[in-house]
Amino acid sequence: MSNEIRTVFTRVVVAVVAVIAVIVLWSSTYTVNQYEQAVVLQFGKPVGGPVPEPGLHFKTPFVQEVRFFDRRLLEWDGEPNEIPTKGREFIQVDAMARWRIVDPLKFLQSVKDVRGAVTRLDDILDSVVRDHISSTDLVEIVRSSTWDVTQVDLERGPRSSEEDQLTRRVEVGRERLEASILAEARQSMPQYGIELHDVRIKRLNYIPSVQQRVFERMISERQRIAEQFRSEGEGEASRIRGDTARQLAEVRSNAKREAEEVRGRGDAEAARIYNEAFGADPEFYGFFRTLQSYQETLGERTVLMLGADSEYLRFLGGSGGR
Repeated sequence: MSNEIRTVFTRVVVAVVAVIAVIVLWSSTYTVNQYEQAVVLQFGKPVGGPVPEPGLHFKTPFVQEVRFFDRRLLEWDGEPNEIPTKGREFIQVDAMARWRIVDPLKFLQSVKDVRGAVTRLDDILDSVVRDHISSTDLVEIVRSSTWDVTQVDLERGPRSSEEDQLTRRVEVGRERLEASILAEARQSMPQYGIELHDVRIKRLNYIPSVQQRVFERMISERQRIAEQFRSEGEGEASRIRGDTARQLAEVRSNAKREAEEVRGRGDAEAARIYNEAFGADPEFYGFFRTLQSYQETLGERTVLMLGADSEYLRFLGGSGGR
């Protein structure tokens, strides 16, 4: 019986030792992924340098812990700020940036984590963006230095009194402004173990109090252009109506002239036929013309006061009437 107890006890001890060994082995290793980098801490303080190599690594179990940091590009998205430009136009500027952790040890000692880094970036980038925007004219912020203004742009643009804003040569432009913001902000990044990859102005807009006035001016300008188009259209319509009336009068005049010519030729032909008929048989011609006059002058309600011996009624008398 004692041998069985010793055997069971031995097995239990072996199992406990195996479990402890597994726990110790598990606690003494850690894995760094390809998109990560690590810092080993002992009692809350860094031990050695950062661990940038991916793979399996070892540490002292139960004493040391590992903090992992992303080595990929991270995004900073700032809050829109109201900033006056050099010309004192108040605008809302919404900027964004991309950054990465290049020295996890400095990063841990200075800002501790990503949330602390974002807070520090808020302070630095908001300040740099504000300084550059406030010292730059609005046209330099909005336009690109490579944008060439065409005549179409001028026709679609504001009043002629503001054409100088469009035709003005851009010395800085949006790209160089962003580059200067990036260059200045980068100077503060190494002490935090951060590399600033780029800075972009995501959105520009007037503040609400100015925006309404800008919209009203845009509406007024569009109405002015619409009135100009309407005026030009009315002028063109008047010209077309005038040309149409002139052409119509010309057509009518030509038609009337041709009608008179045709009527004159018809009358001449009729007169010729009448002359030939009169020359061939004057008595029959007289008879025919008298009958025509009867048809034209005598109707159902026609009353003629003529004598009984009137020559006009000689064909209306009896059978012997001449």
